[in-house]
Amino acid sequence: MERRSFLKLSGGSLALSYAGFFVPSSLFATQKQPLLGFRGISASIEDSVIVPQGYEARVLISWGDPLFKRAKGFDESKTINQATIENAKLTFGDNTDGMEWFDLDKDRAILAVNNEYMNPEIMFNHQGKKMSLDDVRYEQNSVGVSIFKIARDREGFFSVVLDSVYNRRITAHTPMEISGVAKGHRLLQTKEDKSGTKVRGTLNNCSCGKTPWGTYLTCEENFDDFFGSSDSSYAFSKEQKRYGISVNGENYEWKLDERFDVSKNPNEPNRFGWVVEIDPYNPESTPIKRTSLGRFKHENTEIVVAKSGEVVVYMGDDEANEFLYKFVSKEKYNPKNPNKDILNEGTLYVAKLTDTGNLKGIGEWIALEYGKNGLTKENGFNSQAEVLIYARLAASVVGATPMDRPEWVAADTKGEYIYATLTNNTKRTQSTESNPRVNNIYGHILRWKAKDNNHTSKEFSWDIFLLAGNPSKYPNDLRKGTSNINKDNMFNSPDGLKFDKFGRLWIQTDGKYSNSGDYEGMGNNSMLCANPNTGEVRRFLSGPVACEVTGIAFSKDYTTMFVGIQHPGEGLAGSHYPNGGDSTPRSTIVQIRKKDGGVIGT
Repeated sequence: MERRSFLKLSGGSLALSYAGFFVPSSLFATQKQPLLGFRGISASIEDSVIVPQGYEARVLISWGDPLFKRAKGFDESKTINQATIENAKLTFGDNTDGMEWFDLDKDRAILAVNNEYMNPEIMFNHQGKKMSLDDVRYEQNSVGVSIFKIARDREGFFSVVLDSVYNRRITAHTPMEISGVAKGHRLLQTKEDKSGTKVRGTLNNCSCGKTPWGTYLTCEENFDDFFGSSDSSYAFSKEQKRYGISVNGENYEWKLDERFDVSKNPNEPNRFGWVVEIDPYNPESTPIKRTSLGRFKHENTEIVVAKSGEVVVYMGDDEANEFLYKFVSKEKYNPKNPNKDILNEGTLYVAKLTDTGNLKGIGEWIALEYGKNGLTKENGFNSQAEVLIYARLAASVVGATPMDRPEWVAADTKGEYIYATLTNNTKRTQSTESNPRVNNIYGHILRWKAKDNNHTSKEFSWDIFLLAGNPSKYPNDLRKGTSNINKDNMFNSPDGLKFDKFGRLWIQTDGKYSNSGDYEGMGNNSMLCANPNTGEVRRFLSGPVACEVTGIAFSKDYTTMFVGIQHPGEGLAGSHYPNGGDSTPRSTIVQIRKKDGGVIGT
């Protein structure tokens, strides 16, 4: 079996040897020019976006900025009434996350951007302590997806094109279709939709994906946060508990809207936790929830077209001790005549990893098919639809490997190796080679290769590309990370993950930003860049106070990078980004360019 390994065993204790050495891959040809052409920046605690020398960053759009000329801009008074509720549907949503670029021409494009959730302590003068139904309606119009046209100016920067035919907001109320195997199932039927084929809205849209046929895949993650129960004694089922449904959720108080009150609408949560497909080029199109891809807390989707033509979708379930998945389409993709419903039929698999030592191993993809691998009536499943609706429970039955919060998944430029961020897991009590640290506060990046480079194969091999850590504080155990982590580039909780077309691996973080204790020297959340050929990692961007750095897209010519700055100042941490002074901190997309107009990263 051909393997790439960045790690090798040395003398001393096993734990120390794992993290002690980094070995460049022998499978990559030597590059004539360095892949990382910028000088890495230091960790920072400043309330600003910092980029390397020779680069500059500007705001593209922030929460509350208009997408239409008739919209009013952000209101610092935070007055909530019917007018502001309606206005929210005409402005950029809150808490930007995953995003994708869709070409129009070299200087114009459509951006599709997730608006994951909101921070009541920032959004309202009462800081979320006295929520009303109007407040809830305002929140519901502030989440979902923002789609808008951008155009490049003479300076080389982009701006939003107001009133473009492509501009639209998709919110918690937008009509959507349900498709795939679970369509019409009784568990998706409600008082509002007795057919189980229609649903309003998409929630907690975390990361995303882009299909070969030019559509946007937005992924519903922590949808459970928005549900609650007006009946404090409501008896939640084991299935509801497994998906995190509780009496209070995240105390957003959406249960004031009866639709999100589980005691009155027990099936409504089943209509969330899906991958939603949106056509950004057709503003009149109806978003579609693709149930055949399974229901869990989706982070993103990474699509690879197999050599035999099937569409393969890799996905992670972002919660401690949950799983990695892939979907393989039944039909083969025809680029000349694409079947745009190809994601409706296929097989959903979950990963089982086996250790072979030295932070390496082999794995298999186990099919989540009704009647196979224990997915039977005796184990609580009555149909394939139920297997998909309760994919988490099905994955546990077939023996999937619990992972340290699987988040973004990214394929390298050749589609050979698949990388996944495992952000952290403070609930892990027993280590494995694939999850080698108990109480994993720093996170790591795993990668795998399909047998014979065939993404439809059920077999793969894997290793750990990187262990994040703090070598300054913990030089003598696994908490120091792999040897490519040092005092200048250390970080925690890798989250966003994306390859550019040149082979650079961009890593975004969503971790602890105290810059003290276990996290001393790490500063604010940041974005780093790795050379997968050598393992070298450099910090490229540092975000403002209390933010998460998430979402990444590139212009067609790769001279502009778009990066999301989510929830600066969360928890009333004192940020005033991006406008400074005493202004409200606002989630923002920044655009980054080289001052000489060159390709990002060179």
